[in-house]
Amino acid sequence: MSFFIDNWVLFAVALTSGAFLLWPLVAAGGRAGSLSTAEAVQLMNREKAFVVDVRDAAAFAEGHIIGAKNVPLTELDAKLPGAVKNKAAKIVFVCANGAGANRALAKAKKLGYENAQSLTGGMGAWQKSGLPVEKT
Repeated sequence: MSFFIDNWVLFAVALTSGAFLLWPLVAAGGRAGSLSTAEAVQLMNREKAFVVDVRDAAAFAEGHIIGAKNVPLTELDAKLPGAVKNKAAKIVFVCANGAGANRALAKAKKLGYENAQSLTGGMGAWQKSGLPVEKT
């Protein structure tokens, strides 16, 4: 026991170092599964990921990612299995700012879509990056 008392500073340093190593994992907890716009483009081009826009139909019509399917968040549980039949497929969820896409991600995981991810910053980040948008 005297070893611990005599070397308390070393133990404090070790605990602090461990906390700093684990912090990125803890901080990313709410954003796990999030993609930057560049990562989303790579996933779409290389992995043929489906893009599912969870905004309402009016917002979707104003502008969306080319090739995206519109499945409003309120209808996701019922319509996602029809829109993306393969549960192993890569999916990128998009909304206006990222919050709705994170909710969609949680719902998709419960439905068994393990390869689903969300676009950080949503359509705002997409447009700010100067990426193409189509209107319907």
